[in-house]
Amino acid sequence: MKEIVVISGKGGTGKTSITASLAYLGGQDVVIADCDVDAADMHMLLQPDFNHAEDFYSGLIAKIDPELCTGCGECAEICRFNAIPIVDGQYRVNMLDCEGCDYCRRICPVEAITMNSQNIGNLFISNTKAGNQMVHAKLGIGAENSGKLVAKVKNEAKRIANETGKEIVIVDGSPGIGCPVVSSLSGASFVVLVTEPTVSGFHDFKRVYQLVKKFNIKAGYIINKSDLNSQVCQYIEDYSEAENIICLSNLPYDETFTEAMVEGLTIVEYGKNALKKILEHTWEKIKKYS
Repeated sequence: MKEIVVISGKGGTGKTSITASLAYLGGQDVVIADCDVDAADMHMLLQPDFNHAEDFYSGLIAKIDPELCTGCGECAEICRFNAIPIVDGQYRVNMLDCEGCDYCRRICPVEAITMNSQNIGNLFISNTKAGNQMVHAKLGIGAENSGKLVAKVKNEAKRIANETGKEIVIVDGSPGIGCPVVSSLSGASFVVLVTEPTVSGFHDFKRVYQLVKKFNIKAGYIINKSDLNSQVCQYIEDYSEAENIICLSNLPYDETFTEAMVEGLTIVEYGKNALKKILEHTWEKIKKYS
């Protein structure tokens, strides 16, 4: 099974729009995993039906039983996260501040504190308008452990691919180089790096590739809006050649890219445009090199 992960060093490069286009081109032959769980938005282009939904639990959070609590305040005194304020005359745990370290439970003299599994988000398995299945998720407000939710999304997508005999899983990863990106890259067979010809785009492109390099994964790049700055575009191409990053395509600036998004469509299904043919060729190159 091929696991193709699409990432970018920064947000706003067009990564998700390009990934959705590849998912549309892949059709019934692929399974999609939207691992950008902190700010998932691929559903706006692929229109999933949210056929299956389940809660996702990870980590622990403290809870004080008001019937047992004597109000001694020892828990609040030792909490280094200041997560146990007094509310209406009683000690309560602030869910957004609690780190689940379990220290308060251990020192409570009357055992009024318990540690409970924390619901940090939701996982969905959907059918999309492209004729494929998509695994996606939504991280709760202020929730952590997004790397674990990413791993769950990926594992579900691979399970579906194995059960249905699909050879390709397309993963839309988070921007940046943090824990969710590391989780997205684990087990990947090919990485598509989406960037733009700006100073910050080139800086973050190099930064995220250094992460990919540590995983020893073959990579290719797509420069979106490549004609906006020919000098920086050349910098990206020269760096990629030196690092043996495969050139997949250079996408020129085209207002139909934005017009398609406004209509809730991928660029490859939005009438006749120059980008459609380029992305069709790009998809063939990705399948060849992955």
